[in-house]
Amino acid sequence: MENGCVAVSGTDMYYVSFGRGKKTLVVLPGLSDGLATVKGKALVLSAPYRKYLGDYSVYMFSRKNSMPKDYTISQMAEDQALAMKALGIDRAFVLGVSQGGMIAQYLAIDHPEAVEKLILAVTAPYANNTVREAVGAWIEMAERGDHLSLMTDTAERMYSDAFLEKNRKLLPLTARLTKPASYERFFRNAYAILDFDAREELSSVKCPVLIIAGSEDRTVGTEAADDLKECIPESRVYVYEGLGHGLYEEARDFYDRVFDFCEA
Repeated sequence: MENGCVAVSGTDMYYVSFGRGKKTLVVLPGLSDGLATVKGKALVLSAPYRKYLGDYSVYMFSRKNSMPKDYTISQMAEDQALAMKALGIDRAFVLGVSQGGMIAQYLAIDHPEAVEKLILAVTAPYANNTVREAVGAWIEMAERGDHLSLMTDTAERMYSDAFLEKNRKLLPLTARLTKPASYERFFRNAYAILDFDAREELSSVKCPVLIIAGSEDRTVGTEAADDLKECIPESRVYVYEGLGHGLYEEARDFYDRVFDFCEA
C-alpha cells in the first residue's frame, strides 16, 4: 500500500496504490477531488477493492496540484497519461467516475495504447443541461463560501431517497470536516466540466467499454448513458434502477461488476 506523489508538467500529482498484481486498474475520481485529494488516504480508499488485490495493482489519482487557469478535461487526460508513464504504467484498465469519467474518455481518445478496457461510471460525453445546472449551482455556493449548502445540495443530487433518509443528519458534520482552505482547486475542476464535449471524438474509442448509470441520476441526467452509447456504439450499458449519481457507494455489487468486466 502506497501514498505517493509523481512529478508531472512542472508540478506534481498525488496518488494512492494498493495490491501487487500483474494487471493494473487506474481509478479517476470525480469533482470531489477539487475539495480534497487522495493524499494519505490509501488505507481508507482501498476498502472497496479487496477483491482486486491478489491480481491487480490499483492506482487512484488526484488531478495535479497546480492547475492553470482554463485547464481543460483533455489537458487533464494528457497529464494523467504522463503520470501513468512516469510510474511505469504502460497499459491499464481504467475506471472513471463522474468527472473522472470525462477525463477517462479523453485518455482513451488520445492515448488508446494506454487503455485496455474502459469503465465509465455516472458520467456523460458532454456538459448537458443537467450537468450545467448542477455544477453551476455548486460554483455559486462555493463563491459564497456556503459549504454546508454545497455539501447538502451535492448529497441531494447524488443519493437515493432511502440513503438520504438514513444519513441526512450527518451532512452538517460532513460539511465541517470537508471545507477546504480555498475553493480555487474546486473552481478549476468545475469550470473544466462546463467546457467539456467529447462527442465528436468518442467514435475513435475501440477498446471494450462498460457504461454504468443510475436511473435517477440528478447530476449528469438520465439520458447521459444513452448519449454515451450513441457515441460509442459497441459499448455495453448497465443501469441501476432506483439509484443515482452516488451508486458507486450505494450499489453493493458495483465493484464486483467492474471486476467481472475487467476479467471477462
